[in-house]
Amino acid sequence: MRVNGELKDLATTVTDADTVEPVTIDSPDGLTILRHSAAHVLAQAVQSINPEARLGIGPPVTDGFYYDFDVETPFALEDLKPLEKAMDRIIRQGQRFVRRVVTEDEARAELANEPYKLELIGLKGHPTEGAGSHDDGESVEVGGAELTIYDNVDPRTGETVWKDLCRGPHLPNTRMIGNGYALSRVAAAYWRGSEKNKQLQRIYGTAWATKDELRAYQARMEEALKRDHRKLGAELDLFSFPDEIGSGLAVFHPRGGIIRHEIEKYMQERLIAADYELVNSPHITKGSLFETSGHLQWYMDGMFPAMHLDQETDADGHVTRQGQDYYLKPMNCPFHNLIFRARGRSYRELPLRLAEFGTVYRYEKSGTLSGLTRVRGLTQDDAHVYVTPEQVRGEVASQLEFVLETLRGYGLDDFYLELSTKDPEKFVGDDAAWEEATETLRQVAIESGLELVDDPGGAAFYGPKISVQARDAIGRTWQLSTVQLDFNQPERFELEYTANDGTRQQPVMIHRALLGSIERFFAILLEHYAGAFPVWLAPVQVVGIPIAEDYVDYLGDVIGRLKAAGVRAELDASDDRMQKKIRNHTKLKVPFQLIAGEQDRAAGSVSFRFRDGTQENGVPVDEAISRIRAAIASHAQVTSAGQI
Repeated sequence: MRVNGELKDLATTVTDADTVEPVTIDSPDGLTILRHSAAHVLAQAVQSINPEARLGIGPPVTDGFYYDFDVETPFALEDLKPLEKAMDRIIRQGQRFVRRVVTEDEARAELANEPYKLELIGLKGHPTEGAGSHDDGESVEVGGAELTIYDNVDPRTGETVWKDLCRGPHLPNTRMIGNGYALSRVAAAYWRGSEKNKQLQRIYGTAWATKDELRAYQARMEEALKRDHRKLGAELDLFSFPDEIGSGLAVFHPRGGIIRHEIEKYMQERLIAADYELVNSPHITKGSLFETSGHLQWYMDGMFPAMHLDQETDADGHVTRQGQDYYLKPMNCPFHNLIFRARGRSYRELPLRLAEFGTVYRYEKSGTLSGLTRVRGLTQDDAHVYVTPEQVRGEVASQLEFVLETLRGYGLDDFYLELSTKDPEKFVGDDAAWEEATETLRQVAIESGLELVDDPGGAAFYGPKISVQARDAIGRTWQLSTVQLDFNQPERFELEYTANDGTRQQPVMIHRALLGSIERFFAILLEHYAGAFPVWLAPVQVVGIPIAEDYVDYLGDVIGRLKAAGVRAELDASDDRMQKKIRNHTKLKVPFQLIAGEQDRAAGSVSFRFRDGTQENGVPVDEAISRIRAAIASHAQVTSAGQI
């Protein structure tokens, strides 16, 4: 239940003065509590099989939970079945989760054999101190104002059979976990997310209110596995991550390069039509630029180390010219500020919209890298808009509309918005500016008519943001575009424009990333379409397959006409049998296979074969070319006969 807005165990004592709300097990809060309780049962099961296992942390996460352990022998997938059986026994016993408030001394005495818990006890009230850049789950243990231990109590004997340091809340008993849970995989993870700490063994699981919901989730995960962009990228020969280059640094192969080019070309066309001006900036810069912007103060952990350059020495090794630090850029915005500042600006130029496909470099931890969705070298479709204070609201609304229309052009159309507000521990500027910026974004988001979800403390250090969350073909949510207000960068860079009354005024800056990064957006589209891209994005749009060698010249002429019309078309004149050619190009998810034999040659026609195996025969060549070009121009998704 919620008591005065705070989640509490059902056993909590309440009074008539309290406001009490129920929490059902299938609600978001209920599922979080269910999953956290399942994580405790997992940890109990592990220690029932391996008493020497030492406990790390076990938080709920999106769609599931995990628990970290220090064990002598790493877990293997075959360990999961015995652990599930042990969990089943605990669940059937209906052990009660009983909360106890303890002092630090009591907690240390009771958990003396758990070194990781002892470390967390010392973090009470400030759980992220000494950790990596994220909490990494320890707040589920010690995030509250008091220390608590949860006992798992046998309902028949009243005996405590297991205990764990935890802030809760939990289900009333283990039986309520039911049979809607499963363990899914094992992994390694550094303690508290820091590479400086010991590597622990992590077990992941999922839990749902019913067995049917579990099965539906598992079916989604199976589909997601089929759509994994890393798997499809290899199968379709789109991109790779050569060891010789380094972790998180991708190369795009010719087929992937075409898709990337089309993604960028459409974006550039949209930018120019929306009165953006395209700019370009270098990949490295002196460190002083990022001191001015604040990135060295707030973002240094995410930057590659400095390169100390320009130092000169004489023959005796004495320094005759001091060098300075250069950095690979993690952001484009400081460069755009310098472009704005390069000459005097008038209010008549505003809004000034600067856009760049700028490649940036971020030192992501190796354990967080994940295909194209988390890389160290990425190209942002970055834009910065400079406006007068009076133009802020209208421009933000215009930017949001621009974002949504452009995403729809890529075939994404299921959105909601998230409003990220100030992190009280990590921000620059005064509270009044933040409050004004946040309220402006909130009103624009509400007026869009889309669902709005709050993200407290999720903003960057320089201003609040609206982010567009898009659902893909199998219902997963991806954060895509962001629109951020920034009252601070213009002040730090002393940006000014001449107002209509002749005074010098400071512009407001809007950060806008529409695709996020080309690499990540590429991965999202690849998974959304399961590799079967709309015709305009497909690396090969048409392949010609002659029934026999006699028809190679006839079909070659058709393919030549398509190429002349700007269509990416190929002729398969290999010695393979026709059926093998069809299989090969179906696996490569080519939208249109044009097949021709004697009847087609005599009639001046071709036969269409579509991705799903359906066919349309005897289509006149001129009509076939016209229909293919129309499908490309309209950004149509064509998988079957009758769709063009």
